Formats: sequence, C-alpha cells, structure tokens
Amino acid sequence: MENYKTTFTIKRLWWILSGSMLVMFTLLLLFGREIYHQVPPIPSRVETTEGTLLYTQQDIERGQNIWQSIGGMQQGSIWGHGAYLAPDWSADWLHREAESLLTQIMLADEAKIVGSDDIKLAMYKVVLQQEMRKNTYVAETGVITVSPARAAAILSVATHYQGLFEGQEAFLDLRKDYAFPLNSVLSPDESHALGAFIFWTSWSTVTNRPDNNISYTSNWPHEPLVGNVPAANILMWSIISIFLLLAGIGGLVWYYAKQYDSWRDDMAPETGFAKEDTLAKAVITPSMRATAKYFWVVSALFLTQVLLGILTAHYAVEGQGLYGLPFVDYLPYVITRTWHTQLSVLWIVTAWLATGLYVAPMLSGHEPKFQRFGVNFLFFSLLIIVIGSFAGQWFSVHRLIEDLGISFWFGHQGYEYIDLGRFWQIYLFIGLLLWVVLMLRALWPALKDKLTNHLVLLVIIASVAIGLLYGAGLMWGQHTHISIMEYWRWWVVHLWVEGIFEVFATAIISVLFVKMGLLRASVATIMVLFATIIFLGGGVLGTFHHLYWSGTPTSILAVGASLSALEVVPLLVIGFEAYNHAKMEQKALWENAYHWPFMFFTAVLFWNLVGAGVFGFLINPPIALYYLQGLSTTANHGHAALFGVYGMLGLGLMLFCLRGLTDIGKWNQRLLKVAFWSLNIGLAMMTFLSLLPQGILQTYASANHSYVYARSAEFMHSWIMEALVWARVPGDIVFSVGVVAFVGFVIQAFRNNKQS
Repeated sequence: MENYKTTFTIKRLWWILSGSMLVMFTLLLLFGREIYHQVPPIPSRVETTEGTLLYTQQDIERGQNIWQSIGGMQQGSIWGHGAYLAPDWSADWLHREAESLLTQIMLADEAKIVGSDDIKLAMYKVVLQQEMRKNTYVAETGVITVSPARAAAILSVATHYQGLFEGQEAFLDLRKDYAFPLNSVLSPDESHALGAFIFWTSWSTVTNRPDNNISYTSNWPHEPLVGNVPAANILMWSIISIFLLLAGIGGLVWYYAKQYDSWRDDMAPETGFAKEDTLAKAVITPSMRATAKYFWVVSALFLTQVLLGILTAHYAVEGQGLYGLPFVDYLPYVITRTWHTQLSVLWIVTAWLATGLYVAPMLSGHEPKFQRFGVNFLFFSLLIIVIGSFAGQWFSVHRLIEDLGISFWFGHQGYEYIDLGRFWQIYLFIGLLLWVVLMLRALWPALKDKLTNHLVLLVIIASVAIGLLYGAGLMWGQHTHISIMEYWRWWVVHLWVEGIFEVFATAIISVLFVKMGLLRASVATIMVLFATIIFLGGGVLGTFHHLYWSGTPTSILAVGASLSALEVVPLLVIGFEAYNHAKMEQKALWENAYHWPFMFFTAVLFWNLVGAGVFGFLINPPIALYYLQGLSTTANHGHAALFGVYGMLGLGLMLFCLRGLTDIGKWNQRLLKVAFWSLNIGLAMMTFLSLLPQGILQTYASANHSYVYARSAEFMHSWIMEALVWARVPGDIVFSVGVVAFVGFVIQAFRNNKQS
C-alpha cells in the first residue's frame, strides 16, 4: 500500500511539473510576443517642426552597434542594465536635456508668467513636462518631431557627449571619474551616431505611450523634473507581490511541516544507512579521469576572476589604475569588468559541466566508446572559446577592430554576461550540445535502475535544457531592438544560470546521496520534484522582474511582480535542508570523507536564503526596483547569490569529484578549512561592510533627489562612497586568502596523487 501511495505521489508530481512548465513557458512566449509588438518605436527620422534633421534610423542603429563594440553594458548602463561606475546614459541624457530645455523656457518666457520665483519655476516645469512627455511619433511616417527649443537642448547634450567620447581635453577629468580608457576614443562621426542611440533611449524613458500617461519605460528613471515618478500600477503590483509572498510562505511552510515528519521518518534508505563508502569502490573510467583537467582550469579561472574583481573595484576610487600603476592603458575598467563577469559564469559552469561528465559514468556503470575523446575535445574547445573571446573583446574595446560587423561576431557584443562575440557564442552553444550528447550516452543505461530512474531522468531533462536554453542567446542579431534583446538575454542569465542549472545540481546531488546509501530514493525523488515545481513555478515568469523598465508593456510588470515574489518562497524552508545535511553527515564515520563537500553544500543553503532570498527580494518589488535599479544593491545581490549559491555549489561539486580523482587520505584538511571559512567570511564582509551600505546610500539619493544623481560622478566620488569602496578591502583580502587556499589545496591534492 505504501509503495503504491509513493508511486502515485511521484507520478502526480511529474504530471504537475510537466503541466506547470507547459503553461509557464507558453505564457513566457505569449508575453514575449507582446514585447515585440509594444517596444518603443525607432523613428525613421528625428527632426524639428521646421524640418531640420537631427537623427536618422541609421544613426540610431549604428550608434547602438558602436555602443556594443566599446563594451556597452560594461561601461555605464542603458535603462539600468549594465555597469555602475559610469552613468546610466539614458538617465544622464534625460536630465541634461531637461535642464537645458528648462533654461531656454525660462529665458523665453513666452507666456509672460506672473508671480513669485517659486510659482514661475513651477509653471516652467509644467511647460517642460508637457513638451518632453508628449508623444510626437507618427507611425505612418516614422518621424519624431521636436520644437526648435528642444532641438537646441538636444544638440547641447550631444555636444557634451561628443566631447566626452571623443576625448576632448576639457572632459579628461570626467573620463577619469568614469574610468574610461584615455587612449580609446571615437571619431566625430561615431560619437554623433552614439549620441543618436542614447537620445532615443532617453526619449523612450520620458515619452508617454500612445493614449497613456506612462512612458515606454513605465516612468523610469526617477526624474521629478520631467514628471518621471512612480505610477499607481507600480505601487499596486508591489503590494500584490508582497501579499502573494506572504500567502506563498504560509502555504509552503504549512505543507512542508505537514509532510516533514513522514519525510524525516522515511529518509533512511530501504536497506538502512550505508556502513561504508560505496562511491569509494566506484571504478574511475578513462573519461572520468579526463575531467581532472577541467578542475585545474576551474581553479585558474576562479583565481583570475577574483584578481580582476579587485582591480575592477579599485577603479571606483582611482579611475585609471591600481595604486598609480597605469593599468587603464592595457586593462581598462570596461575590459576588467567584462572578463570578471564573464569568468564568474564560465568557471562555475565549467565546474558543473565537469561534474556531470564525471558523475554520469559512475551512476550508470557504463563507459561509452570514445567518451574520453569527447571529454577531451570539449575541454580544448572551451579553452579556445575563453582565449578567443577574451582576445576579441580586448581588440574591440581598444578600437583595433574598426568594422562593427566583425566586432559583433568576434569582438564584444556589449551585453552583460553575453559579452562574447557571436562566433564564440555559437561555438559555445555547439559545445554545450556536445556535452548533452556525452551526458546522454553515459546516463542512458542508468534509467534501468528502478531505484533512481526518476532522479536520473530529471538529470537528463535538466542536461538537455542546459544545452537548448543557452540557444536563446542566439535569438537576437546585431541590429535587434534592445527591448527584444533584453527579453532573450534574461532567458540565458535568469533561466539558464539561475533556473535550470539549479535543478540539475539538486537532482545530481540527490541521486548521489541515494547511491551513497544516505537517503531513501522515493523520498529524494518526491522532494526534488516538489522543489523543482515550486522553484520553476515562480522562476520562469519571474524572469520578467528584470524587464520592468526595458521598454516593455505594463503587463510584464504585473506578471513579473506577482511571480517573482514566489521565487523567494522555497528559500524559506532552507533551514530544514541544512538540518538534513548536518544529520546525514553524522550517520556513519566514513562520511567524514565528505565533510567539506557537505560544508560547501550547507553554505549554499545559507547564501540561498540571504543572497538570493533576502537580498533578492530587497530589489524585486517594482516600487523598490524603481529606485534601486542599477545601484550597488544589485551588485550586492549579484555577488551574494552568484558566488554564494552557484559558486559554492560548484566548489562543493568539484570536491565531490576530487574525492575519486585524488587520494583523500592526503588531502590538506587545514587548507580546506581556511578556504571554506575565508570565502564565506570574506563574502559576508564584502556585502555587509561595503556593497550593501553603498546601495542604501544610493537608494536614499535616488529617492530624495533623482536617479541620475545617485549614479553621478559627484555622488559616486563623494568621500563617503569612496570610503565604502575602501571598506571592501578587508573583505577582499579575507576572500582572496580563501581563493588562494582553495587553489593551493587543488594543486597539492593532484600533486600528492601523482606522487602516489
């Protein structure tokens, strides 16, 4: 009767998972279609009411490509997405244009306004808002018309941007504040086109949608001068999201508490807890041993990423180097940040992919023909992609690749986390598909094991999804509208990295625990399926919380606010999982060999709650993100969640594999202890002593003044903000000790293994 009930529960969960994913991805595509239909229009011409031409569609599109080639989102941001040191260009242009036009309105005073200075200023602002918010785009002709006064304001801002990007002497100090590479400048023709693109992104932030009083970016950024303040729907959906969060927490905790006693009582494996380490007897096949080189590279990339992160952070105070050393001429901020963010994904993903290649033959007991050749071929392909894409980005940013088409294909795409050129992106996609084939060949026989077949099937599904979902990054081209690009980009960054990989890791860890004799297979299957349903149930459509201000319709805001709140819900029961991990390790003495992998998995649970849960929800509700978009609160969440969850998980999985690739009896336990605690303490110091306080101060400035002020050079280089950047140094030092200790442990483990 019990087996029948368990089988029925598992089948029901599979149906729920399949049905919910069908519904969620269908809705994701349907709302995506609405984004295609309602993006801010790119005009064929921008001209004055007198017929004077300012910009053409070709100028705007070419400007977008130039912006991409010089680093794009790694040198400032557009609509809040990108780097934090230089301004958000759309917000910066908006503020400068508004101030210039207001000055002209005050000087002209055609209405001859009478009253006190305050009354006059208020009336002038009304005139300013009416002119800037009015939508003069005519769909039939594709033309945007502006008054001669506004045209003069536009040209004054364009002159500022030309001086900045062309490297004119009067703008050198500002370029230093923005950490621009001083020797990489644009031609007048290029700066004109770049100005056209930035003007259009700014126009989208203030221009009301047809038959509406909300701009194309839902009144973002906060700029009271032009009437950009939170609309009623932003507050309404924020309240609804909090209500859904509380309801979800209550429902899940009730369900989990109801089921937990039975899960806890039934956790023991069918034959009792294992008396010995079953994995220690596993045959290490040639393809499994070939994964060792992946972990060497993971260690090297991890160390390099951290060094680049230190240099990138230092640019926030010195601008042009590191303690007087002129790094900006060789490794400018835009390059160090590009490589730092790209490496953060590359080394973590490499660790996970290598774990899959190592574990698959172990689970099935089957080594397919030419599996080792495939593992080696994939390894060298990944090396070529890393070296080739990094070289292309360096050449592109330094303006050594002049052709914008070549830059897009082999240089810098300009989009955060998807910076590598299109050729390298396609190459990586093919590599991931090869990885899927290698995984399927090795895992397929494991489906015959009735004890773990459901978990193995989930690993297979997640593996296929990992390969296919990265292909979403190929859904845009060089000239694709930036709103549409953002829609697909977050498929990769949110769904691929934050969603499917987490399912893959959860399933593969669970099946290992079952194989080790630590967990009942039926309970593991039910818990993993249940967690996947809850996580992806909110996570798929929760992708939209990244798109609130990206030129998307207000329906995206409603869905994103509602569903992204539910992403936090499963993290509230993390304490139960941490308790289970601790209890599992106490079941047998042989489990001491897995102490440090278990410790890293426990750290994942902690940072999942703090980094992804607390820090994530801090910026998730629309009313919060309206003021917080693109501030250090985003970096705070990113560091705590990306490394704290996915990085720690990658290191834990790596240690799991090293258990079979090296002699655990010769492991330097002291180095591992130093690495574990230094990484966790250093990350906590980095977030709580530096990034979070910076974000809170910026948030106050954004809400009290305007968003552009919170991102301005004046504010970012104020004494308190620079002091908080320096406050990051102790945490960085502690964290770096952990990185060096971990890399040293890996080197020593393989060296001792080789000597034996």
